[in-house]
Amino acid sequence: MIVTRFAPSPTGYLHLGHAFAAITAYETARDANGRFLLRLEDLDIQRARPEFEAAIIDDLHWLGIAWPSPVLRQSQRFAAYGAAMRRLEDEDLIYPCFCTRSEIAGEIARAALAPHGPEGALYPGTCRVLSHEARAERMRSGAPFAMRLDSARAKDRAGRLHFEERGAGPNGEHGLITVDALLFGDIVVARKDLPAAYHLAVVIDDAYQGVTLVTRGNDLFAATHVQRVLQALLCLPVPAYAHHRLILDRHGRKLSKRDKSASLRELRAIGSSAEDVRAMLCRQQR
Repeated sequence: MIVTRFAPSPTGYLHLGHAFAAITAYETARDANGRFLLRLEDLDIQRARPEFEAAIIDDLHWLGIAWPSPVLRQSQRFAAYGAAMRRLEDEDLIYPCFCTRSEIAGEIARAALAPHGPEGALYPGTCRVLSHEARAERMRSGAPFAMRLDSARAKDRAGRLHFEERGAGPNGEHGLITVDALLFGDIVVARKDLPAAYHLAVVIDDAYQGVTLVTRGNDLFAATHVQRVLQALLCLPVPAYAHHRLILDRHGRKLSKRDKSASLRELRAIGSSAEDVRAMLCRQQR
């Protein structure tokens, strides 16, 4: 049975891009007699708000989308993330990083040919070479840190990997995709004040919920590479993926909460109906 999910963060109101992602996941499951799940990715406890969570649920119901209860919240899953982190630590696949953003930027600027990934220059691995004694001393001192995945070790441990793309990636990728385990370098998998970062939490929760098909925007296609590595390291089941086009603004840019893209709340306030929203999304397909 196909199981899909929509997993927004309650850090703002839903916009048209979210509506398209939710409708795609919902209708994919519905048309296959499968299950559609809602998950609230509220790891960012500083920005997550109850009013945004309530608005997400209200907007989805307004769009005609339904899901079984209870809704999974990442804030309820800290024990599971902690267990995964301990497993990675026991296998010497993660290490603490004490670098500030400015220190990382300076190190990259000094490098003649800093390697780059989909999101820019990769972390140069400054803290990877610290001794266990130096790491322990820094941690005892109370210095802030993040936990990073040692991507080279992870690649060696995971071996050759693939994932199934049933949609079409940004460049038309389809079918069995070979994983590049080094694409994002030594990513952050947790922080001192949070038990998991996005990449780690999402694979653990997809496995826990039995998600078999991840439908999401093409902006997350590259992220599938590192997430597939984490699935292998943690012996998690592997869903198929179906990435879809993005909904863009009139300037051709991806919609975003940060850029204050028009929310469904605002569209509803000026009298737009759910059918109007679906028509707007259909027009962008032409």
